[in-house]
This record gives sequence, structure tokens and C-alpha cells, in this order.
Amino acid sequence: MKYKIIPTLMAKNQKELNILINKYKDYFKYFQVDVMDGNFVRNKSNWFKFKLPKNFTYEAHLMINDPEKWIKKNYKQFDILIANFERVKNPMKLIEFVKSKKKKLGFVLNPETSINLVIPYLKYLDRVLILTVHPGKYGAEFLPETLHKVKVLRKIYKGNIEVDGHINPEVIRLCKILGANLFAIGSYLKNSKDISKSKKELSKFL
Repeated sequence: MKYKIIPTLMAKNQKELNILINKYKDYFKYFQVDVMDGNFVRNKSNWFKFKLPKNFTYEAHLMINDPEKWIKKNYKQFDILIANFERVKNPMKLIEFVKSKKKKLGFVLNPETSINLVIPYLKYLDRVLILTVHPGKYGAEFLPETLHKVKVLRKIYKGNIEVDGHINPEVIRLCKILGANLFAIGSYLKNSKDISKSKKELSKFL
């Protein structure tokens, strides 16, 4: 199983997005682009026509009310599209569309969302992302009660399990033991003054 540290990109405009990518680009080649519409969650992020530099791999984490519509317009810039399951109107239709475009799909589970809802679709997914905070901003409060989902999911799912929300070295250690293999990192890297050192700290348990 491959383990990966994934910096998240949360930005209000292209300038902010460029600053984050430039900060990380010498240390990471894979990024998560957080897309928020100000409706599904309170804040907005990358809710504009953004441009992403080539030579990197991107996944989109969609915290929006109509992920199907957004995916149909914007899938080309991404290798993996990850939609909050609570807002997906027709899961099988979305699965078929993403597969037809030779892209990969994942579903996100909010802290209060049951794993049981995505079980029928697991065989079609590249990953399940488990939020360990309430989504919508950097530095949200960590919710340790969400970690049981990682353990339960790993018993029935061989694909990628990604955790996202207040992830630091100690949380990575716990989540790896429980079965997660992908770790989306927001404020820990955004607030870092030494990305090389922070990357080593985050990777020491992988």
C-alpha cells in the first residue's frame, strides 16, 4: 500500500493559489485542491476559474452543493475527483461519467455521515476520504471520534483511505495504525516556515 502526504490548496483567488503552490512545489508533486462554494460550507475556496500548473498531479475535494455539475465542467485538470457524498444526487451516474473520462473518483464522508451509505459503491471508488473535522476552513477542531471510521472501513475496503482535517504527525501515526494511507495536510504545512523539515516530521511514521 502506498502512503502519501498531500498538501491541500485552499485559496480565495489565483494569487493565493499560486503562493501556496510555489511554497510547496519543490517538495511535493501531488496536491489536493479544496473547492468550496460558500453554501455547502460557510467559506469559499477556489470558487473561480483557476489555472493549475502542469507537471503536478491534482485531486479535487469538492465541498459544494452540486458536485456533478462542477465535475462535468472542470474534470480535465484533475486525475482524481472527490465529492462529498451528502451532495451527490446520483452516485452511479457520477461513477459512470468519471470512468468514461478515464479519471478516478472518491467519496467524502463528513464527521456525521455513516460509512454504510457508501458501502454499495466501494468497488467503484479509488478512495474514500474521511473528514476528521467539520469542513470549511484551515485549523478546524480535530474530532477524534471520527477515527473509528478508518478502522471499520479498512476491514471491508482495500482501496485508498484518505484522512483530512487537523492532520499532524501524531494523528498520522494513529490513522496509519487504523488503516489510512493518504494524509491531506492543510494548516500544518501552510503555517510552516520550513517545508522540508515539516515534510520529514509528517513522514516519520510512514
